[in-house]
Amino acid sequence: MPVAVIINPISGGARRAAIDERARIAVSVLEAHGEHADVHVTERPGHARELAKAAVGRDARLVLAWGGDGTVNEVASALAFGTVPIGIVPSGSGNGLATELGISRQPHEAIADALESVPRRIDLGELGGRLFVNLAGIGIDAYVAAQFDRGGASGRGLLGYARITSRALFTYVPAHYRIAADRGTIDARAVLVSIANGTQFGNNARIAPAATLDDGLLDLVVVEEVSRLHTVRHVPRLFNGRAATVPGYRTMTIREATIQCDQPMTFHVDGEPCEGGTRLHARVHPGALNVLA
Repeated sequence: MPVAVIINPISGGARRAAIDERARIAVSVLEAHGEHADVHVTERPGHARELAKAAVGRDARLVLAWGGDGTVNEVASALAFGTVPIGIVPSGSGNGLATELGISRQPHEAIADALESVPRRIDLGELGGRLFVNLAGIGIDAYVAAQFDRGGASGRGLLGYARITSRALFTYVPAHYRIAADRGTIDARAVLVSIANGTQFGNNARIAPAATLDDGLLDLVVVEEVSRLHTVRHVPRLFNGRAATVPGYRTMTIREATIQCDQPMTFHVDGEPCEGGTRLHARVHPGALNVLA
């Protein structure tokens, strides 16, 4: 049975010239392990999901997602609730799930490690009807994700993300949220509402330090705006590993929750922006994904 390799050619700000090099590396490592490589390159948003579904239909024994968090999300969504495992070759701006799982940033090592690993099952989350593997959220991170997505290939990469985040600290206007969870309720004017399966956005920016990928729970994180000065001064801590020290930071573990707002909400799933209504439902799907790491 083949090993499907799905490559996002522009992840992490790479140029399309990287396609041939990424494909060459994948084929070389797989052949060295006695595997047949079935290589595909994404051409548009949503294409990785289509390619992963097609790979399952061709009896692929595993699917390698070579890209960032968005590529991983698409492939994982196609493999969810099935037995075919996902392997990850991280090349995005954040690489949140890959970092959480300790996956090497070196493509040769990441592919080899996936081939030699025993599959493990981890949870998936769902927000607004969209599955996520690592993090979903509403608020400033979703706003940044939407701005980042509009930037196109020229604005990709960690530096592009950092520039947008810096501007958002001064321009983003928080909304008022009413959150009813199975373990409590929160009513707040919040800068950020995160639903975390993993601990971090990526690059070790830990928003939910206690989150665990396979505990059958999600971590709800709410950061209330105390004042705009506090937001400007303290929100950077959400991205440098000191989230729990931010004034207005609250967290609880949940199995499901309903989030309401007076206005339609922009949200993100693993960094991919989505448009929702005034009410969003979140829930966990325990053990829904097979991962090689």
